[in-house]
Amino acid sequence: MIRSTQSFSFEASYFLSHEPISNPQDLWVVFHGYGQLAEFFLRKFMPLANSQRLFLAPEGTNYFYLQDFKGRVGANWMTRYERELAIANNHRYLDKLLDTYLQKIDPKPRIHVLGFSQGAATATRWASRWDEKITSLILWAGGFAEDMVLDVAREKFENTQISMVLGKEDKIITPESLERQKVLIQTLGNPVEQLEFDGAHELNFDLLRKIVENA
Repeated sequence: MIRSTQSFSFEASYFLSHEPISNPQDLWVVFHGYGQLAEFFLRKFMPLANSQRLFLAPEGTNYFYLQDFKGRVGANWMTRYERELAIANNHRYLDKLLDTYLQKIDPKPRIHVLGFSQGAATATRWASRWDEKITSLILWAGGFAEDMVLDVAREKFENTQISMVLGKEDKIITPESLERQKVLIQTLGNPVEQLEFDGAHELNFDLLRKIVENA
């Protein structure tokens, strides 16, 4: 048996808080978590959008039924199967999407990246090798991709404000994963602000608003 791959044109969905009629000063790229959809994830950020603050939510290109073979559908950024291929496709998609919008906005906005849960690893993996400067990076209920090229990430995030956010009642994030992140952060060497809130594996709007408005 011979395995091979075939490249082809592909379309993927994304959602905007609004059309950037004026040139926003801040562009927020927000990555949903496993089993979520960008449309519903972006709704949590809509009260924070304005003419100077644009939110862009790309959507994972792998879809599945959340239960059995019918009902609600969710998306994910990758699974263990064909993982490297999914990562490469994600990077091409995200590069093209962001380059398209940055060409429309002059002068270039400050770019902020927020990843929730599985979206945190996807965000760091992509942003660490993307060409543009990242002003702030927020990893919410998730962490750095453990397969990042650390030397590249260290240089890329040298002047990036990095925050990790965790709910005090989050049962999804295990002590083992927290310990691995602690070691990775120490190896990375970049300052990382640690934030907590009263809640579980979810976004907390009050803290989210504070982070966004102070970025």
